[in-house]
Amino acid sequence: MTERPSGLPEGAWPWFNDFCRGLGTVVARTPYRLHLHRRERIPRTGAVVMVANHTAFLDGPVLFCVLGRRSVFLVKHEQFQGPLGKFLRRLGQLPVRRGAPDRTPLLTAVRLLRDGGLVGVFPEGTRGTGEVVKAANGAAWLARSGGALVLPVACRGFRRPEGSGRRFRPRVDVLFGTPFALPAGKGKAALTEATEVIRGHLAELVAELDVMRAGYPGNAEQQEGDSA
Repeated sequence: MTERPSGLPEGAWPWFNDFCRGLGTVVARTPYRLHLHRRERIPRTGAVVMVANHTAFLDGPVLFCVLGRRSVFLVKHEQFQGPLGKFLRRLGQLPVRRGAPDRTPLLTAVRLLRDGGLVGVFPEGTRGTGEVVKAANGAAWLARSGGALVLPVACRGFRRPEGSGRRFRPRVDVLFGTPFALPAGKGKAALTEATEVIRGHLAELVAELDVMRAGYPGNAEQQEGDSA
C-alpha cells in the first residue's frame, strides 16, 4: 500500500506539526489581538506557494499556525542551530542559505508542491517595512516548478512603532488574498515577469490592509509602526 504524502519533508513528524499548529494558534492570541480576514480563501488542498510581506520575526510562526493545514516554510539557515534546529526539522521547516547556491531545500520544496503541499515564502528576503517594493525570484520559480497556485498574505501589527515601549496586546491583522496562477513562460525574462506579478499582487494586498486598519478606532500609533 502506498503511503499518503504528509506534505512535509523527510524526517519531520506530521503529528508534531499538527500539534504545534493547534497550540500555537491558541498561544498567539494571548499577547496579541489577532484578526484573520478572508481566511476562506486559503485552498484546503493542492499545491500552494504562500507569499507574505515580512516586518517582524513573528510573521512566520503565526502564519504557520493559522493557515489551517500543514505547511513548510523556508527559514534562514542561521536558525537551525542547536535545539531550535532540531525542533524546526521535526516541525518540517527547510533551512536556506541566503545568497548561497544551495538548491537542495528548493528541490525538496518543489517535490512537496508536486505532492500537493503548501510552501511558505517571504519574497522580500528579509524583514523591513513590509510594503514589498522588491521581491526575489524564488517564490515564482517554486510556483512554476511545482505547478502551484500563489496565495498572497498581508500581515500588519507585529512591528513595534519606532521609539515605543512594550505594548499591551496590540492588534494584529492578517489578510488573505485570492489565489492566482502565474502566467506561462520559460527563461529568465519570463521568471522576472512572474516575480513582478507576485510582487504586485502582494503589494496591493498590503495597501488594502493598510486602508482597512486606518479605519479602526485608536489605531493611529499602530499605523505609524507599520509604515515606519
